[in-house]
Amino acid sequence: MATSRTALVPDPLYRTLVWLDLRVAVLFAVGVPLVLLLWAAWRRERALMRLLGIYWKIASLLLITNLLLSDRDPLGFVIAVIAQLLVVVSLWFWVDLNEELADLPPWRPLPLTVRIWRWALSFWGVSGALLSVTALRCLDSAQVTSGSCEVWLQAPLALHKQLAIVFDFLFGGGWTPGVAAFIGYVGLLAYAVGLLQWLFVRLPKLGRVAGDF
Repeated sequence: MATSRTALVPDPLYRTLVWLDLRVAVLFAVGVPLVLLLWAAWRRERALMRLLGIYWKIASLLLITNLLLSDRDPLGFVIAVIAQLLVVVSLWFWVDLNEELADLPPWRPLPLTVRIWRWALSFWGVSGALLSVTALRCLDSAQVTSGSCEVWLQAPLALHKQLAIVFDFLFGGGWTPGVAAFIGYVGLLAYAVGLLQWLFVRLPKLGRVAGDF
C-alpha cells in the first residue's frame, strides 16, 4: 500500500483524515457558531454576542483560504495553518469576556453550549493546524498536483463550482478561479491591515479587552 510522503500513514488514511477535518470544520467553525450567534441575539446575551462577533471576524480568514486554494494558490496552505490557530486564540484571548462568561450560570443551555463549543473548536483548531502543516510541502508548485495535495483542493474546488453556479445565475457568469483568487488577495490585504492596526494601535491602548474589535 502506498504511503504518503507528507505523513507516515497510508494515503487512504491520510485522505480520510483530511476529509474528516473538513467536515468537522463545517460543523464547528460554521454551523454551530451561526446557530449560537442567532441564539445569543435572541436571548440578548451581550457577552456571547461579542465573543461570536469577534469569532466571525477572525474566522473570515478561513473563507479567504478557500478562495486562494480554489485557484490552487500555494499561499492558501500557509494561510490555512495561520487561520486555524488565530481562531483558537480569538476564543480565549479576551479577559473581560472570559470573566463575563464565567459569571453566567453554567447550567443554562446557551452558556453551557458555548463552553462546549469553545473547547471542541479549540481542539479542532489545534489538531487541524497540525494536520494542515503536512500540506506545506504543497508550497512546491511541482507537488501541487500530487495526490496528497489534491485532497486538500477538492473541497475548495467543489465550493468554487457551487459559487460559480450562483454567480452565473445572478450575474451571467464570470466567476473563475482567477477571480476567486483576486478577491481572496483583496480580502487578505484588508484582513492584514485590520489585524496590524489592532495589534499596534488598539492592543497597546486597551489590552486584552474585547472592545469593538
